[in-house]
Amino acid sequence: MTHSYLSEISSWAAKRFGARPAFVDPDGSILTYEDLDLRSTKVAAAMNARGVREGSVVGLTLGSYSQWVVAYVAASKLGAAIAAVNPRLTDFERSACLDKVDPALVIESVDDQERLVSEGSATSGFDPAALDEARAAAIVFTSGTTGLPKGAVFTDRQLSAITRYDIGDAVGGDTPIAQYGSTQFAHVGFTTKLPWYLKLGTTTHLLERWKATDVLDLVERERISTIGGVAPQVALLLRDANFDERDLSAVKLLVMGGAMSPPALVEEARRRFGADYSIRWSSTESGGVGTSTAPGAPDSEALYTVGRPRPGMGLEIRDDEGNIVE
Repeated sequence: MTHSYLSEISSWAAKRFGARPAFVDPDGSILTYEDLDLRSTKVAAAMNARGVREGSVVGLTLGSYSQWVVAYVAASKLGAAIAAVNPRLTDFERSACLDKVDPALVIESVDDQERLVSEGSATSGFDPAALDEARAAAIVFTSGTTGLPKGAVFTDRQLSAITRYDIGDAVGGDTPIAQYGSTQFAHVGFTTKLPWYLKLGTTTHLLERWKATDVLDLVERERISTIGGVAPQVALLLRDANFDERDLSAVKLLVMGGAMSPPALVEEARRRFGADYSIRWSSTESGGVGTSTAPGAPDSEALYTVGRPRPGMGLEIRDDEGNIVE
């Protein structure tokens, strides 16, 4: 029986990439592609035993560790949706988010998730959900800058489309693509793009907290080619006391969204990293897929715009009365 899109990609990646590290936790623990598929099956069995069914919602409020990913894939095997809540929100804000989705189960910590692995090891199993492209796969909450966060719903069809826009039919090769977790997993930039990462066979290194020196150490050590994040983080990276002595020659692209990238910052970053700089502009509701400046774009685009709509995206600009601006 066919699983949901994410679980299907996870099972395929386990066969394709096997013992390759998928995620490296801050303490150095490694979750391989094989382990991701195996452990998520156990967790799915435990979730099922606790009453999670196709169409249920599983709340995830734990931090951005490999266990978060296992829980997400597990829910997808049951045809359940996750509701990803940033653990850095206040107790009131987290509760307000969860109250909106009425979760059948909430996983609050790494220990919670590890208990599910143990329970699943002793459980007979479950019937995997059939593919339903219209079924909710993930609920991602907005930042809440103008009020309480709102939940944006993404279906299997949308996860598949976002993956297709980013990499088309490409799959990962024999050499792992190293990257680091630049955002909370509850952020739309990770939740909707996890299938893309699995399809490419990436190895994602996780940090306990973002610190410029630690990021640059990791980028230098693992030869990471793409740095993602927000513009203020780039400014902090450039102010690192040892920046000019580091070997950052592997870096080919900086991808920044979530905040304005001033032209002076873009120019300095391109020059000192010796890399292209792509500005991304989007929203949670769009799945993190909006406009982007092209790598290698001329200054007129790279420094002063947020680029053009990405393939498959339509864009309208409206005035305060809702009229389309030509």
